[in-house]
Amino acid sequence: FDELELPKPDFYLGIGSGSHAEQTAKIMIEFEKILLQEKPDLVIVVGDVNSTIACSLVAVKLGIKTAHVEAGLRSNDRTMPEEINRLLTDAISDYLFVTEKSGVENLKHEGVPEQKIFFTGNVMIDSLVNYLPKTEKSTIFKKLGLINAKTKELIKSDTEKVDSTNHTSIHPYILLTFHRPANVDSELFLQKLATTIDELSKYRKIVFPVHPRTRANLEKHGIMHGVNNRVILTEPIGYIDFLALTKNAELIITDSGGIQEESTYLGVQCITVRNNTERPVTVEVGTNQLIGTDLDLVKEAALKVLNGEKKTGTIPELWDGRAAERIVEILVSAI
Repeated sequence: FDELELPKPDFYLGIGSGSHAEQTAKIMIEFEKILLQEKPDLVIVVGDVNSTIACSLVAVKLGIKTAHVEAGLRSNDRTMPEEINRLLTDAISDYLFVTEKSGVENLKHEGVPEQKIFFTGNVMIDSLVNYLPKTEKSTIFKKLGLINAKTKELIKSDTEKVDSTNHTSIHPYILLTFHRPANVDSELFLQKLATTIDELSKYRKIVFPVHPRTRANLEKHGIMHGVNNRVILTEPIGYIDFLALTKNAELIITDSGGIQEESTYLGVQCITVRNNTERPVTVEVGTNQLIGTDLDLVKEAALKVLNGEKKTGTIPELWDGRAAERIVEILVSAI
């Protein structure tokens, strides 16, 4: 909250980790107490996590209007917990705020009345636009040893990012993130990932902020001990520093949903290691490539990018940093 200059929450549920059922049930119990005490006119939920569906259910059962931000996104893969949360939340919400046009079509196909659907743009991009200037003061590159201290005249590589203020350059690097259970719970996938990382590190440095679930599985199977010094393993990184890493990466390899959006807005090459995406606009008009989970194909696609075969992209419609304004305007007029 301090980093993003946000006010502290008035209420903290203190749920912590647990199974999907445990988390959802505990959130419902604690959130109901707050709604009964505060009696709000509206509950706004965001995204596709367990708190999204838990808070929606509580609100609807108490007769409180509910708005879902990031509605309509579909991977069409019901083995993903997030997909179940999205489907259920959209089915019971009164106001559905959609980030891309595929979401509008998905909701219509599911029989949602058109008067509930609002194409407003992407609040994640609102955050990115707001905080992007702060990345100029990020020290993450120095912390990770990615800075070349040299004058601009001595910088030869087109892949190096130049800090014109300090006359330094940033080593070209690939940014990796993996956290989805379908990937990181597989010992075979992690072994192959370690091999792929080692091979790609011959061409570029690798920055890999390791998610707790991923780290636990890597340690459990004894994978990636003694990695070479061109692979930088870190703890999870704060939003501003991670945004700086995203903006300056030559390539991102990820299984994240949000990073697909951020990289498209920033025009950064992205390879998504999944068999589907709920954010197809990032592939259709953005810089994202949906490659699948075959890491040989991922390596092949990555090398093409590093060799200059880059995907051109544009910023999707209404990803202009004003989605929240549109949402507020609609809700204020409605309630």
